[in-house]
Amino acid sequence: MEQKRNQPLARDAMAYVLAGGRGSRLKELTDRRAKPAVYFGGKARIIDFALSNALNSGIRRIGVATQYKAHSLIRHLQRGWNFFRPERNESFDILPASQRVSETQWYEGTADAVYQNIDIIEDYGVDYMVILAGDHIYKMDYELMLQQHVDSGAEVTIGCLEVPRMEATGFGVMQVDEKDEIIAFVEKPADPPGIPGNPEMALASMGIYVFHTKFLMDILRRDAADPNSTRDFGKDIIPYIVENGKAVAHRFTASCVRSDFEREAYWRDVGTVDAYWQANIDLTDVTPELDIYDVTWPIWTYAEITPPAKFVHDDEDRRGSAISSLVSGNCIISGSSLHRSMLFTGVRANSYSRLEGAVVLPDVTIGRHAQLTNVVIDRGVVIPEGLIVGEDPELDGRRFRRSDSGVCLITQPMIDRLEL
Repeated sequence: MEQKRNQPLARDAMAYVLAGGRGSRLKELTDRRAKPAVYFGGKARIIDFALSNALNSGIRRIGVATQYKAHSLIRHLQRGWNFFRPERNESFDILPASQRVSETQWYEGTADAVYQNIDIIEDYGVDYMVILAGDHIYKMDYELMLQQHVDSGAEVTIGCLEVPRMEATGFGVMQVDEKDEIIAFVEKPADPPGIPGNPEMALASMGIYVFHTKFLMDILRRDAADPNSTRDFGKDIIPYIVENGKAVAHRFTASCVRSDFEREAYWRDVGTVDAYWQANIDLTDVTPELDIYDVTWPIWTYAEITPPAKFVHDDEDRRGSAISSLVSGNCIISGSSLHRSMLFTGVRANSYSRLEGAVVLPDVTIGRHAQLTNVVIDRGVVIPEGLIVGEDPELDGRRFRRSDSGVCLITQPMIDRLEL
């Protein structure tokens, strides 16, 4: 297809973010919110990375399909992503499962989450669809992927990570030829196929797909008419195209956005408590692998109006201080010491408390003399005075959600059950 009016392909594309997943491996963090709505990086939510990539790539039409416990996510999208203007040919649609097409209330799968909104998509008249997962942390220029899609003549282009072959067993894996055309797609294989010329590495799906819009609509209608389909991109749509059409792999390294400080292509699935804790704590490094300070590729989010962070008291054992830490607005560090920790908006850390390796979500209060090591604290938790976490693994495991790596997830119901 010819590029129209000599403008970027992103101007003729719609980004469609699949944000309905629960993320059950995050345990209690997703009891009240969908995984894409989980806080990340001090002030953002996980979904902000996919949305920011779309916006920074030049895409001005975005749809977000929501499902599981969507209120927190929808509220965030309404507050933080409400600046799109129809008079500039921009749009931002929040698309909960609403029985618009299906007889059932819920989206039956990732493909059905697009199919049920087919009329909305077709009304915009876009040439290309960029289907995105809403629950990964990365920076990527989708314009480069769109260009490859058009140049290759593919019917679907699939974003892929190069990962060590035996680490790919939990992914959908692409078997490709020398031109990166996909000759087989295998879901979570026990023995993943290697890459030609680099057999110890495999190409794992990122859950990012580019289609010509008309082709996608046709294939979704065909899939919806198949009573045996599970209505899923990875299980149904992609294998069908690989078998019957032309599917091409797009390597993440070709479009990953990196600042001068980022050495490697950064992509994380923060789908477990350990991975979530680690990715947040990694941001406290002197030169972190993910540069969130890169103003050329900003991570857009809901920018709350807050007063600055405040540090008070300067006695020997009661000094408000933070070393190798990120502290957000409206935090008051009142005679508390932080080491390698991340505090989201509105945290109160009171005198004589000590936090090390702590990821503290918004509006948490840390009581005096608390000693917290390697913890994730859910929003709004009140930590009682003198609580010690991170020194007695057996005790921690009885009271809180303790991971195999020794990270404790703390929620208010867990605190309420304590016998102090």
